[in-house]
Amino acid sequence: MADARLERPLTHRIRADRDPGDIARYESTGGYAALRKALRMTPGDVTGIVKAANLRGRGGAGFPTGLKWSFVAMGSDAPHPKYLVCNADEMEPGTFKDRLLLEGDPHQVLEGMIIAAFAVQADIAYLFLRWAYQLAAQRLRRAIAEAYERGYLGRDIQGSGWSLELHLHVSAGRYMCGEETALLNALEGKRANPRAKPPHPQVSGLWGKPTVVNNVETLCNVPHIVEHGADWYRGLGLGGDAGTKLYGVSGRVRKPGLWELPMGTPMREIVEQHAGGMRDGYRLRAVMPGGASTEFVGPEHLDVAMDFDAVPKVGSRLGTGTMIVLDDRTCPVGMVLNLEHFFAQESCGWCTPCWAGLSWVEKILQDLENGRGDDASLDKLLQHARLLAPGHTYCALAPGAAEPLHSAVQLFRDDFERHVREHRCAWKAG
Repeated sequence: MADARLERPLTHRIRADRDPGDIARYESTGGYAALRKALRMTPGDVTGIVKAANLRGRGGAGFPTGLKWSFVAMGSDAPHPKYLVCNADEMEPGTFKDRLLLEGDPHQVLEGMIIAAFAVQADIAYLFLRWAYQLAAQRLRRAIAEAYERGYLGRDIQGSGWSLELHLHVSAGRYMCGEETALLNALEGKRANPRAKPPHPQVSGLWGKPTVVNNVETLCNVPHIVEHGADWYRGLGLGGDAGTKLYGVSGRVRKPGLWELPMGTPMREIVEQHAGGMRDGYRLRAVMPGGASTEFVGPEHLDVAMDFDAVPKVGSRLGTGTMIVLDDRTCPVGMVLNLEHFFAQESCGWCTPCWAGLSWVEKILQDLENGRGDDASLDKLLQHARLLAPGHTYCALAPGAAEPLHSAVQLFRDDFERHVREHRCAWKAG
């Protein structure tokens, strides 16, 4: 019989009712064994094993985790305090993977944070949580208190001579807080505006001190890598990327949901087998592979491997790995309008191409939906997509918003032109 701990390390403890139980239940299934093992290693060895495992960030960018940690100054001359921040501000439409981990196995998140903090010799850790995740907040508060009681947090952890204080910070809101430098500003009590880089947070982050920011899913991988080794972790992936991945599917499929599968699982397998394929009477028209800020790909690309290197070859990004399916009975113009409305209202207003450009994009799309579009509308949308491309804004919010816009105009141009030609949305007209 297959060992779920080795094949589904991130979710094997999560029960159908998502009740995580207490710390005793977590320990009875091997919980905190990896932390005790890590504390017997040097911080450099912990970073080395994560680097060797080829763990890449699961928040969307896919940056190598061990490499990020290695940028933090170490040794007696390193500035202190150092900070470790878990980014749990999950708010992008279609993305719900971190919620499962936070609610279903909060101690796994904490153990990953503590090991990561030890690797960079952080003194203080923050878990920055989306305000709407109230059940997660309740369970995390309990788990943090239990970890302190067991001596996994606080002074002289497990007799190692190293200490760590960990705080839960519930966000006041806004999607912008998920951008790592805007998150740091929010923690400091400032407006959630992004910072110019360099310097990068690993050099000058929270209150000007070295800071590492990692995503929830990223940190949940860390205990398993320490416990089972880099070779085991690399062997879980089906291609060049290592480990497992939480893949999600939303839209008009038979079984929308979330599954832990080997990194590199084909999109077709996820959509047709795990999500059960399209509902009766609906046909798959396109997929956004990595959430609301990734480009649409057509059904001819369903056999692409869902990993960081393969998805860009078909014109999109892996992103968060939570797919949004567009069916043949949903207006693509209306769908993109819904997405661009979200991004426009969540812009922090820090740079003109974002706050002004996204508002114009939303207005043009609204005009198309309401029958007021003209022949110039599509050219204007494509012009905005170019102006919102990477390198024109402080952060990735606007470039991310431009991805579904650009691909939608290209893939569904006939639908956009029909809105102009008929001065209406055919889907609304029935």
